[in-house]
Amino acid sequence: MAFAITQTCCSDASCVSVCPVNCIHPTPDEPDFGTTEMLYVDPDTCIDCGACADACPVDAIHPLDELTGALAAYGEINAAYFADREPAAAAPSAAPNFHRWPQPVFAHDIPSDMAPLDVAVIGTGPAGMYAVEELVLHTNATVTLIDRHPVPGGLIRFGVAPDHPSTKRIGETFARFHDHPRVRLRLGVEVGRDVTVEELSARHDAVVCAVGASSARRLGVPGEELPGVVAATTVVGWYNGHPDVPADAVDLSAERVVLVGNGNVALDVARILTADPDDLAGTTIAPHALRRLRSSAVREVVLLARRGPEHAAFTAPELLALTQRAGVPVVVDCAEPVPGGARGTKAGLLASLPVEQVDWTAPPPAGRRIVLAFHKTPTAIVGDTRVRGVRTVETEIVAGQVVTAIGYRGVAVPGLPFDEATGTVPNTGGRVDDRVGVYVVGWIKRGPSGGIGANRTCAKETVSALISDAVSGALPTRRRRSPIAALAGRLLNR
Repeated sequence: MAFAITQTCCSDASCVSVCPVNCIHPTPDEPDFGTTEMLYVDPDTCIDCGACADACPVDAIHPLDELTGALAAYGEINAAYFADREPAAAAPSAAPNFHRWPQPVFAHDIPSDMAPLDVAVIGTGPAGMYAVEELVLHTNATVTLIDRHPVPGGLIRFGVAPDHPSTKRIGETFARFHDHPRVRLRLGVEVGRDVTVEELSARHDAVVCAVGASSARRLGVPGEELPGVVAATTVVGWYNGHPDVPADAVDLSAERVVLVGNGNVALDVARILTADPDDLAGTTIAPHALRRLRSSAVREVVLLARRGPEHAAFTAPELLALTQRAGVPVVVDCAEPVPGGARGTKAGLLASLPVEQVDWTAPPPAGRRIVLAFHKTPTAIVGDTRVRGVRTVETEIVAGQVVTAIGYRGVAVPGLPFDEATGTVPNTGGRVDDRVGVYVVGWIKRGPSGGIGANRTCAKETVSALISDAVSGALPTRRRRSPIAALAGRLLNR
């Protein structure tokens, strides 16, 4: 019985490296890696060894015979990915199709006499922690890990929805490095307020900035400043207990909430706002958010998309999970027929949903539901002292709350160059332009694209650049303390 990968796949390729028969694709060296919605197990090649399930940091891989209920469709989804692809090699009839071992590759060519590096990493989210993992496991560097929050975790702690506990489990993989003998964790330290990049550069051989993209992109339409308009980043922080988001940041007194955007974050927000609070009670949801949800008036959450269903930004696994919840139907408001597709694909899932021409001037029906509204281009948020609706090219939707979910954007880091157009720190392969010994990784490096696992490849590139610079002598010379003085300092600071 083969295995299959399910919704919570983080695509960091931990499973690929342990598979003895090369049945998990796309691999990091294949063109599709980083662009597919998840990784897939080839059922015709899988030998049911379970190595991938053991290695998966988010518990996303299961035997096919255990895929019941909402997970049952993932067997077909995995098989469908390979339906039109040529097999890598013909499998022998009497033995597993073990792939040949490739030539060994040494990711970092480090001279044996090179002194240990002392590196500062800013940010404890996935990008920062993959960089720490690369430094700690593949070099003899010491790392000072800095985060402005009182607790570590970054996007894993404050960005993953509380009803996705399997995805949050990858935080356990990162947490093992927090108390590593060569890692010093410094929480509640903000770059620009408590310490500067220049000061960190003076104290360390290199600085790696992994601060992510913490702000929200703006719609740029009239009325965006009205009370009742809130960014999805705020809502996500609110239900995850982010220290920067007050407990009363989200108003749930309106019956209809309009979400502008239809990516996975929009689906997360819609799912939480329409969830049964009792189902969230045992999760990591912030207590203040759970109390508000218990008294919520929200009955309908509408996801507005400028284009048609064929261009929907959310992934098929997230939509599948959304449609299989009991008691919260998902309907499509669309003037045109929804194009069909293969079973298990996004197009196929959308085509299976009921279609309804919604009367946007009428109150929502009884119960709770989610509406996917396509071909709706917002032109203004209307209201006097508070939001009362969203005007689109096609119609006007009456609503008492608007959530903008059109993407994240990086924020300038004091002391580093910043590209306002892209919301990133200008860099070449992770090397910050015009800042010797300073590097970036993650969304502040490449923009808000790719999920959790994409940061692993990104971190390898950046750390490789750092080590290459160290080996070539390109890093600035530091005045090093003696090992005994350094050890004493570390013990005093713990």
